[in-house]
Amino acid sequence: MTRLLVECTHVFQHPKVNSGIQRVVRNVVNQLPESVDGVECIPVVMLKGKLYRVLKLGALNIPLFDQFMMFGGRLGRLAHRFWQWHQRLDKRLTSRLARRVVYVAYQLTALTCFSVPLRLIDQLDQYQLPKRCAPLQHQPGDQLVLLDSSWHTDFFPFAEQLKREGVGIVSVIYDLIPLTHPQFYDTRLVQVFNEWFDWITQTADGYVAISATVRDQVREEVQRRLGSAKANALWFDYFHLGSELDLTDARSTVDPGLLQMFKTPDPVFLMVSTIEPRKNHAYLLDAFERAWAAGSKARLCIVGKIGWKCEALIERIRQHPQLNLRLFMFNNLSDKSLEHAYSHATSLVFPSYVEGFGLPLVEAMQRGLPAMASDIPVFREIGGEYMAYFDLSDPQNLADLVIDMESGGAFPAPLNLDNWRWLSWREASAQLVERIQRNLHSDTKVPESQHANCP
Repeated sequence: MTRLLVECTHVFQHPKVNSGIQRVVRNVVNQLPESVDGVECIPVVMLKGKLYRVLKLGALNIPLFDQFMMFGGRLGRLAHRFWQWHQRLDKRLTSRLARRVVYVAYQLTALTCFSVPLRLIDQLDQYQLPKRCAPLQHQPGDQLVLLDSSWHTDFFPFAEQLKREGVGIVSVIYDLIPLTHPQFYDTRLVQVFNEWFDWITQTADGYVAISATVRDQVREEVQRRLGSAKANALWFDYFHLGSELDLTDARSTVDPGLLQMFKTPDPVFLMVSTIEPRKNHAYLLDAFERAWAAGSKARLCIVGKIGWKCEALIERIRQHPQLNLRLFMFNNLSDKSLEHAYSHATSLVFPSYVEGFGLPLVEAMQRGLPAMASDIPVFREIGGEYMAYFDLSDPQNLADLVIDMESGGAFPAPLNLDNWRWLSWREASAQLVERIQRNLHSDTKVPESQHANCP
């Protein structure tokens, strides 16, 4: 029997993180079927050159221990930012002596403030491992499915060893945006991602993207890096993501500010995303300022954690004359609060420049909330004629859609959302397994596209 070893190392090590890829990995693993048509599915992690079967992906919910782990995660991220600061400073210094002094200061600070505490936390972490995972022996013919964001990890040499010992490598690709649009990311992340993708092209036997759009981009990039002959020996496929909000807790309460916002009847247009340049929140503000100037009473509600390269945008929001009147921002909503927002808003608005999928669109539409989005190929793949689209070159285009919907009451999409359906996370997990299996064991031609309402 073929075994799919579905890797989830980063989420296993950071169980409290709940952004895009982490949400996907957690849901796919938690809904992973034990077997599909003779294929056994095993969630695994790779830690310190060893393979483990995952027994519990989430945290153990031991308050003091969880706090230590959360502190360790924050300290690790702070250590990385400190390293980045040192790298930037080192490049600016021209004096050899100054660079040496800064280097010594960096090493001493890193050792005392980061390395020693992180090692202690790592030792503490070792005590809880047997409750969350168990050693697993790999076998020739196993397929290691790199589902998680593996550019964060250090298991590359171990994965190469597994391949030499007969284990196939399948890479799940979420997007190639750091390669195609590097302006949206820090230089170091672009470099890390590029190095990771170089490793993937040399190591993987097959690729599964999260949309047909990304699959085609991956095939082109692999062909560019390896040449057509080597690329044609590999396989390329995709699956679609599910839509449930799995962390909704019936015992939790909805954010009071959110409840207050929805008490008045004026329409609410919802944007759900980490706040960072690629998501194009500035376009939203431009469009709604035009709508407000034309007399619109529509409100814009921005939901999402504050990310990177957005200082000017955040300041613009916090100083905006419409803040808490027609403009609202929530940076730390629970899944229950997000569910409430999806259920009570008038429409989702999503002006992203580029995406691998666009999970909030599916989350919203699956709950009956219509969506307006930028007119890019992957959104057409997801929404088809059930969504409304606007031109990113002119904010007035979105402003007109908002005003027309507010005055006419009808959502400006050709097809009624009542007839739209999407995958559950259980169906998405099964689809991932089935498509990997199809490429491993069948000569069946993979469909070139899959459209909305046809999962």
